[in-house]
Formats: sequence, structure tokens, C-alpha cells
Amino acid sequence: MTSPGAEIIVKSLIYNKVKFIFGYPGGAVMPIYDLLFTYKKQIKHILTRHEQGSIHAAQGYARGTGKPGICLSTSGPGSTNIITGLADALIDSTPLLCITGQVSSNLLGSDAFQEVDIIDISRPVTKWNIQITKPDKIFEVIAKGLHIATSGRPGPVLIDITKDAQQKIISKPYKKEVRISKTYKKKNKINKKELQKLIRTIKKAHKPILIIGQGVKLANAENQLKKFAENTRIPVSSTLLGLGILKTKHNLNYGMLGMHGNYQSNILILKSDLILAIGLRFDERVIGNIKKISQKTIIIHLDIENYEINKRIKSTIHLVGNLKDNLTYLSNNFKNKKYVNWLKKINILKNIEKKYIKEKEFIKPKIGITMPEVINYVNLYKNKNCILVTDVGQHQMSAARYFNFTTIKSQITSGGLGTMGFALPAALGAKIGAKRRQVICFVGDGGFQMTLQELGTIMQYEIPIKIIIINNNFLGMVKQWQDFFFNRRFSNTKIYNPNFTEISKAYNIKSKKVFIKEKLKKNIKKMLKSKDAFLIEILVEKEYNTLPMIPTNKSVAKICF
Repeated sequence: MTSPGAEIIVKSLIYNKVKFIFGYPGGAVMPIYDLLFTYKKQIKHILTRHEQGSIHAAQGYARGTGKPGICLSTSGPGSTNIITGLADALIDSTPLLCITGQVSSNLLGSDAFQEVDIIDISRPVTKWNIQITKPDKIFEVIAKGLHIATSGRPGPVLIDITKDAQQKIISKPYKKEVRISKTYKKKNKINKKELQKLIRTIKKAHKPILIIGQGVKLANAENQLKKFAENTRIPVSSTLLGLGILKTKHNLNYGMLGMHGNYQSNILILKSDLILAIGLRFDERVIGNIKKISQKTIIIHLDIENYEINKRIKSTIHLVGNLKDNLTYLSNNFKNKKYVNWLKKINILKNIEKKYIKEKEFIKPKIGITMPEVINYVNLYKNKNCILVTDVGQHQMSAARYFNFTTIKSQITSGGLGTMGFALPAALGAKIGAKRRQVICFVGDGGFQMTLQELGTIMQYEIPIKIIIINNNFLGMVKQWQDFFFNRRFSNTKIYNPNFTEISKAYNIKSKKVFIKEKLKKNIKKMLKSKDAFLIEILVEKEYNTLPMIPTNKSVAKICF
């Protein structure tokens, strides 16, 4: 049976159980779109309003389901518009397969209309990329790309396919069986000798802490981590992307670590004699100035990626491998040990932050609405299985600190790249992938305007997400830095906004504006109980800062309230 290259592309995605594609059509991918029409019952295409929206939606889908997100765009600006999403996905380990169209192979290098060298452009921000000029390679390359995107430390893969490769007919049958290189196969063996050494080292510690990152989520090892923590009774702190691995109210969960993290979690870094880091990369926003950590502190690092070991902080013991397998072994071979005195000291630190929260965050009857108040009411009325999707800025850090995570895989945000405009398209992608879960999108007035056109996608496909715009008429986090470090010289951070609720109505999405504190609770409840898409704009205090905060490149001891 003969097939054009475009049909092989679509059939190979169907063969690999792809259900959704996020994309935007154009000249260099017209053959693919023509075949998507033929196979529309087997695979659904979601038309976004911008290619950046497509790739962020694919990220949200991937993060919400654990399956690879699929993005399709045309050549030229279509392909360059997904670069931000590729960079975001690479640093946050999100599995993506991005297919870009390209001019015909005889035109390559001729500066043809909408020709760009997307392979060289995307090389630094992809786990793997390749250009296809012959249709007989398509099935094998897509299978390999999906495997690479989802194996080991996940990441984005880009496949650039020339237009003539989409149009040419293959006269001989193509092979569906693809041999994947051993380089990308999962390593199942665990090193019991090293794990036993690790157990002996932990047992000698008097003040250990456990720091968990997104690697635990990516390994689907949340239950194994919980069992290990409960067996050892070691206090747990989380990175931003590690939130939700343990329930917020778990008695061993001491909150988020880092620049805007919880007081007790940050101080633990300086007071502990052993740090067990699992599935994280010791980002500077997480650990602060590493020179201030005692040289006597034992550092144990577990990760899937050898590249992350000793990259920023030298480990005493490290173990590279599958976290689920290693945590299973640790959980089954570590007998209970109690750190009663150590936990008492930590709880004293926790009470210091509780006093701060009570005095400065929620008890403010004479002023306007604050971000923690908004989150507090969301906690009251949200579904237990909800997914929180946040954009980047003050609202992101407030949500990370105060949102009550009750279910695993319940948080999606742009961590390493800090991409404003991420939340709205990511939220719609998450809802498409996890349609039975409530999806709440937290976004600032600045970030919302970067991708607000995706309200059109929400309208077209009737995606019932809940959108909360935190509006302070400022680029809040930049303003906060200007407040702290630039003598309150608020250069180009005041932002004049449109009427967001009227824009929402133009897209046939229910909306409400709230600026009176007494009406906040009622309207948040109304939004979260709605079965339809709903946008609520909340005008919050302009002078609010997200605290505590650790200045850049300072020790966690310099945390300020």
C-alpha cells in the first residue's frame, strides 16, 4: 500500500497512541493538515491562537497527564514562535514532540519564503532534533523522537520535515517495528551496595533533611517518597516544582525551599548535618549561596541525570538512576528512626513563620485584598483533585506558599525559565488532558496579556477552566525588586490595563470583577462551583510584596520578612 509522507506522519502518531495535537496551520504543513482532516476521528487537533500558545498548551497537557505533548507548526515564524516553549520544556523536563514544516528540500539554503534553519536555532533548547527530507524515514524518526522525549530525564524533541517529504509517495511498505538505540533504554538495575552505604550514612545523622524536586514526580515515585519519609521520620522540604509530592498538611512537610520559600525550610539548610536531595538540580533560587552551607554537612544527591551531579554543589555521595526503583529499595530497607529533638527545633522555626503570616498576611481589615487572602478562599472551595496552573511573578510565589495541595501531580508552573504568559495556554492543555480534574489558572495582569488571545481557544472548544487574574496594575515582582534594591525607583513597571472582564465577555466566557474585600469569598465560591469556563479579575493591593524573600546570591540566613 502506498502512502504520502504526510499520511505516514499522522498514522505514526496514531500508532503511538497520540490523541491530541496542539497547533497552528501554515503553508509548509498543509499536507499534514489535509491528512488530519481525513483522520479527525482518530486524532484531535486543537487550534490555538498563536504557536507559543500551542507549545505551552502541549506542556500543560504533558504535565497534567505524564504523556508527551504534541505540537505542530509551520516553517519560518511558525517554528521560531515555539522556541520559548522548547526552552521552558527543556529546563523543566517536560516531554514534548514538536513537528515543524519546512520548505522543500531543493530550496534549503536559498532564503526561500518562510525558510529558517530551525535545526541550528533549536539545538540548544531541545533534547534531540532532526530534519527529515525523505518520507521513508518518518515513521522511524517519530518513534525514536517520542522515546527520547519520554525516557530518562524527559524533554522536548523537534522534528523538522520538508514539504516535499510530506508530499512524496512511498511505494514500498514502511516498517512499524523500530529498534531503539540502547543509549535511550531505561536502566533497571539498582546499585544495592551504594544504597546500603547511603542508608548507613543517613542513620549516623542527627539533623537530616530531605529536599525533593520535580524528579520525584517525573519518576511517578510520590508514593515511594511518602513511604520513605514516614519510615525515616526525616523532615521534608520541596522545591517549587516539587510541590504537591507530599500533601501540604502532611506532618513531615515543612514547605517550600528557596528565594520565596518558607522560613523553616530555608533555615534548615544551615542547621542540618545531612541533606538528602532527590530529583532536583540545586538551582540558585532554591539553595541560595552554596558557600554558606557548612563544609561538614553531608550532601547526598539522587537523580536520573548524571549531568546534574556536582554541577553546582559537590555531593558527598551521589547515585544516578531511576528514582522510583531507588526509593522503593530505600523504603523497604530503612527501619524507623525518630528525630524527636530535631523536629522540636524545626517546629519552633515553623511557629516563627506562623506568627508572621498571622500578623502580616491575613489580618489586614483596613486595607485592600491581598494575594494570600485570595488563595485562602480558593482553598476553601476548590475540588480535592484540582490542578493549580500558575504564571510567573508575585502571584506564583504566593500560590506556592499558601495553596493547599491535596493530590499528587496537582501543580503546573514555569519553574526554571520563568515564562510569563505560560499559565493560560498551559491550563487549557492540562484540562484537555485531565478532563475530570478541576483546573485553576492563577495569572497576573502582566502575564495574562502575553497570551490572552488563547481565550479564543477556550471559547472554541468550551474548555471549562477557572481563571483568576491577580491585578495590581504593576509588573509586581519586578516592582518588588525595585522596592527592595533600587530605592523604589519604579521604572516602567506600572501597567495600564484594559477591562479584563469585558474582554472575557467578548469571548463568551463568564466573568466577574472583585475589588471589595467583603465580596471576595462569595465570588470565588461562585467561580469555582461553576461548570463553565469562568474568569474572575481581583484587584489587589499595589504595595503588597511576597515575603519572606532571600536576596539574589545571598545565604538563606539572609531571609527577610
